[in-house]
Amino acid sequence: MNWPWRPLGVLFDMDGVLTDNNAFHRQAWQEVAADVLGLNLSEHDLDTKVDGGRNPEIIERLTGQYPEPDLLSRFHEAKEGRYRDLAAGKMQEVAGLSAYLDELEARGIPYCLVTSADRVNVEFGMEALGLGKRFGKRVLGEDVAQGKPHPEPFLLGAQRLGLNAADCLAHEDAVNGVKSAAGAGCRVVALTTTSPEKALLEAGASLAVSDFTDWAAWLG
Repeated sequence: MNWPWRPLGVLFDMDGVLTDNNAFHRQAWQEVAADVLGLNLSEHDLDTKVDGGRNPEIIERLTGQYPEPDLLSRFHEAKEGRYRDLAAGKMQEVAGLSAYLDELEARGIPYCLVTSADRVNVEFGMEALGLGKRFGKRVLGEDVAQGKPHPEPFLLGAQRLGLNAADCLAHEDAVNGVKSAAGAGCRVVALTTTSPEKALLEAGASLAVSDFTDWAAWLG
């Protein structure tokens, strides 16, 4: 695959891409899964079943059953509230992000947020990072019927830019997110904030990088 490449649009995941906040999510998952689901999650569980996707699909991967609405609501409120408590005042953008967004804007390349997070967490993250005005176009977890690794989120993200997914570059950090973006037809430059390079490439990423500082390596 030829690089650098000029995409018509760029699709960004939030957690682990705009900010390296995965440790807060993982701690919240471990604590609340024990309290609400009675599950003691191992690091392997976190790596293979938790990272990437919406809470209902993750709970189904962990338990083998799609959660009932009452359980899902109780878990979601507890887990996401705990995540915000852990992350408050500690979130920073991934190195090079603002300069990269500046470059996209200078080139007239539109971009969209494509995240499994809910509206509350997105607003929390955007405020913490000062990015709310930049990410006017968004796909949130509640906007799709099927979350990552299904391609629906990235197909919808491309649609909201008025583009075909094959003409879009996607940035993801989790294996399930890469599968979602690649499955939609996007080229994927993955970030190694959450998953190792080998796993990201095997999932369908074309490149794996540590941050956005070397954007010229992939943006034509």
